[in-house]
Amino acid sequence: MSPTVQALLFALLGAVLGGGAVLAFRVSERQMRPVEAPEPALPPGVAAVLSVLRSSALVVDGSEAVLKASAPAIAMGLVRGHEITVRELAELVRQVRRDGQIRETELLVQRQGMPPRHVTARVAPLSSQLVLALVEDRTRERRVESIRRDFVANVSHELKTPVGAIKLLSDAVIDAADDPEAVQRFAGRMHTESERLARLVQQIIELSRLQGDDPLDEPVAVEADKIIARAIDESLTDAAARQIELVQDGTEGLVLLGNREQVAVAVGNLVANAVAYSPEGSSVVVGATGHDTAVDITVTDRGIGIPAHELDRIFERFYRVDPARHRSTGGTGLGLSIVKHVAASHGGEVRVWSVEGQGSTFTLTLPRKPGPLPSSAHHPGAAGSHAINEETA
Repeated sequence: MSPTVQALLFALLGAVLGGGAVLAFRVSERQMRPVEAPEPALPPGVAAVLSVLRSSALVVDGSEAVLKASAPAIAMGLVRGHEITVRELAELVRQVRRDGQIRETELLVQRQGMPPRHVTARVAPLSSQLVLALVEDRTRERRVESIRRDFVANVSHELKTPVGAIKLLSDAVIDAADDPEAVQRFAGRMHTESERLARLVQQIIELSRLQGDDPLDEPVAVEADKIIARAIDESLTDAAARQIELVQDGTEGLVLLGNREQVAVAVGNLVANAVAYSPEGSSVVVGATGHDTAVDITVTDRGIGIPAHELDRIFERFYRVDPARHRSTGGTGLGLSIVKHVAASHGGEVRVWSVEGQGSTFTLTLPRKPGPLPSSAHHPGAAGSHAINEETA
């Protein structure tokens, strides 16, 4: 074999050996590198289900990163990027991953600048690496429960007063059986307390019917004039006893859409309140004004007025501006609350303007029946204005 051929063979052999060495090195290096685990994929259909859930849902992977979050979960602030923002929820996820046991608990979610939310969280394993968390907002239910508890407590307290008074008065009647004058006096007071009790029970029933503020199913046409006349007639006796003039004013012929009985109760409560808190010899004006889509029913008195700091609270159940005076007026503290619920169920509102010592104006706004506005109007003191006092009674 010639020296030239030998040199070529050795060169070729060297190249093969060198290439093998490089290949072996590369294989060895690749084997020494840590193998990255593939990102866990969501089980089939999970993403589609999460996208239509109304509740907040999270899928968390083995590294405690949020793999998928529903829109409500993001809106509630449970997730920021791929991180769970609620510490208690993150800890619950870790516990479920450790032992695979389904857990459920109640949490208080607080965000800066937002009111706290009461939620229930149910956490369950989806696989060896994935954990599913479902979060339901229970804030409204908690608020309703709190209102119901307060309502029951207040009702119990309010019922105790007239019931206790009737019992004491009945005992007094028995003890004074030989004194006709005393029996008559105690019997009169018993009658007053029984009327207050009956009024309280009736208003509790009315308020319980309106509790949900649900929209009306089938509103009907309601004539504002007839509603106002009915409310005035119901308060006529009390007004005449204190020489208070009841005046029906405003635009005639307005028709609103709603529940006739509910609207009558609301306007009746406004008129009764105005009479109860007006001084003797004053007047109460009740009228209606039409707008494009609404009717305003206003009740104006020249009574004691309402302090500015209490205006936001007068529509609360059992709240009274003057707790001492309600004993003489027979007030229950439920009338304005009923008005507020009637307005809400009709998609309207109730507003109040008041100045201490000058009087108050309550405005109940309700939807108007479509059609042209009537052109006739009444003004205080003008022909056609209806003044109802003791003489016309």
